[in-house]
Amino acid sequence: MSRLIFLASVTYFVVGLGQLAIGAVMEPMVHAYGVQYGDGGQLVMHQFLGGLLGIFSTPWLIKRLNKKLIILLLLGIAAAAEMVYTMLPPWGVMLVIAPIAGFGLGTLEAVIGSLVIGASGKKANTAMSRVEIFFGVGALIMPFAGAALIEFSYWKAAFGFVGLLAVIALVLWIIYWPTILDSPVEEEAPAEGVTVNRPLNGRYGIVVLIACALFFAIYVGLEMSFVHYLPSLLVLSNNLTESSATLAISLFWGAMVIGRMAAGQIADRWGGGAYLLVTCIITAVLFSLMSLRSGTLDTFVLTTIAGLMMSGMFAIALVFANRAMPGMTEKTTSLLIGFGAIGGALLPKLAGWFMDEYGPDSTRWLFAGIALVMLLLIACAILLQRQSARTAAFPSK
Repeated sequence: MSRLIFLASVTYFVVGLGQLAIGAVMEPMVHAYGVQYGDGGQLVMHQFLGGLLGIFSTPWLIKRLNKKLIILLLLGIAAAAEMVYTMLPPWGVMLVIAPIAGFGLGTLEAVIGSLVIGASGKKANTAMSRVEIFFGVGALIMPFAGAALIEFSYWKAAFGFVGLLAVIALVLWIIYWPTILDSPVEEEAPAEGVTVNRPLNGRYGIVVLIACALFFAIYVGLEMSFVHYLPSLLVLSNNLTESSATLAISLFWGAMVIGRMAAGQIADRWGGGAYLLVTCIITAVLFSLMSLRSGTLDTFVLTTIAGLMMSGMFAIALVFANRAMPGMTEKTTSLLIGFGAIGGALLPKLAGWFMDEYGPDSTRWLFAGIALVMLLLIACAILLQRQSARTAAFPSK
């Protein structure tokens, strides 16, 4: 199992880097190609659409292809696409390559997540949290790496860096293939008192899954919106320089990485539902406080605590939903990550429009409102899961 966690962590590190690579070098890239920022956004959207297609095709791929072949093929696709980026082909070719890169990266995230959850059983919370640490590390490192490469006028090497690491990951999967993946997955009994479970797969289970899917869309959308617009909020409201404002993002991602080191163990001790409920309550309070206390120091402190609170939500909610729908790991995982990707694309657009129309103070309240919706969704999912457990334990005659 330790070998699988190691290889999954390396792969998630590559995915974390790859997902942020375009954004990290967007400024010099649009100038080099002589295009507008909207064109750069189109490139990001193309990569996102490719990732979305890959995420939703994950169950089909896992059902029809050998696991090893899938992983090696996806790493090869991601590596090749990033290397093409590095050569700076014509802009039209970049737009064609972007969905291919997104397909490789997005499908890798869903496939690896499904395999880790399926193989780790009762330790799924801890296992996924450990793997997610490295996605966060990749997301934390890429802006710094991009800034350094821009400084040396060699920004295109950011793509080559991702491609090279994808090749290294591919070689590691070949050499150290975890044999645990060759064994059939044994479904564990659902945690937190949930009984196995026809009713859970029936009316209640479907509604729990819908609530979790919406939760993922809101969570990823809030995370991406907050990270993208926090520097602008600090510049507009607190008169910080762009470089100083960017420090807040580093604090957020650094706290995310630290929090993920302990999130799995805490969730295993408390139960996934209790962990999600507590962290969502605190997150909603933190974003409300950011609206009431928008000073620079207050924002930096609250942002750091928010990073700690949100650090384990993705992994723990993924396990929570899979335990609510046992026997459907690939479908559930791909559905939730797919909804997360949709939220990550749509909510930042809403936040940007909202800031243009209503200003930074109102945008802070928008984030607080989104955090409250996230809390309501997870509370709904937990209540429905418990109702399902009671129904399973005492079926009506």
